[in-house]
Amino acid sequence: MNSPAISCQSLAKNFRHYHKEPGILGSIQSFFVRDYELRSAIQDFDLEIEQGSRIGLLGPNGAGKTTLMKMFTGIIVPSQGDLRVLGHVPHQREVAFRRKIALVMGQKSQLWWDIPAMDSFLLLQKYYEIPEADFRRRLGSLCELLGVEKLLKVHVRKLSLGERMKMELMASLLHQPEIVFLDEPTIGLDLVAQNNIREFVLAWQREYGTTVILTSHYMADVEAICQRIVLVLEGCKRFDGPIREFEAVLGRQKFVSVEFEQPVATEAEIWQGLDARWNADKTQVELRIAEDQLRETSMRLLRDFPVSSLSMEKLPIERVMNELLNNPQLMAKPL
Repeated sequence: MNSPAISCQSLAKNFRHYHKEPGILGSIQSFFVRDYELRSAIQDFDLEIEQGSRIGLLGPNGAGKTTLMKMFTGIIVPSQGDLRVLGHVPHQREVAFRRKIALVMGQKSQLWWDIPAMDSFLLLQKYYEIPEADFRRRLGSLCELLGVEKLLKVHVRKLSLGERMKMELMASLLHQPEIVFLDEPTIGLDLVAQNNIREFVLAWQREYGTTVILTSHYMADVEAICQRIVLVLEGCKRFDGPIREFEAVLGRQKFVSVEFEQPVATEAEIWQGLDARWNADKTQVELRIAEDQLRETSMRLLRDFPVSSLSMEKLPIERVMNELLNNPQLMAKPL
């Protein structure tokens, strides 16, 4: 049985924040006496991720997702707890460990902007000591999957954002890492570019069995790529399980969209408890209906109102996420 890709117990990270009163007097006082506040970014965090998994780390800004990613990749040192990534202690930054991981950050680049991407790839070949035959084979495979062969000799600063992100992915995968950490990989991209990145990540992961750890505020990324979700709130793990279970965390419900031939009364008793969201002229409503009430409610709508169309689908994961972030009391206690 393979050892876990990532294993941590009682992991915690605290940061010391410096406070200074405004003005010259505050600056003078802080020169002699500094006021610090200790803040906990991650608290008592347990997690185990099997090799070959596709995991989504979700949570609002400031929840601790990026702190976790930085600890997993060895950029920062945990304050306490035990952490192993592929059997290594990440912050020791052993050469063998660095060759097994890759980190792609949507808002930071590892490519040299003033030279073509191919020059950066050649530098990475030397850094990771990739044999020439393996390098050419992997480069060809990546170019084919991403459709970027004609862009290899173009200066990075002249590439579009979507093209540049493809090059970032190539740079991170040339050494064929066992774990890829993707931090907001589609941020700022148009819909076509986002979809291209998702399809590529899935194709690569299925081909090589790479472990993928994703953070993203785009729920479409999570639904397309991830098998399992870990929800982080205020530094604590609040959910850990398959994506289908996360979709049902508010109960077995359906998302129903109804259009009417004319405006209808929004005060009717039927709308109570359905989280009704109306358009401006009251001719369209979006409802959240429990599965065991779906048949009865749909029949009442069709009988009592001038319905022109009615459609239903599972509750979108984005809606589930927003509901939980706005109402954290709906979640269980930290896991």
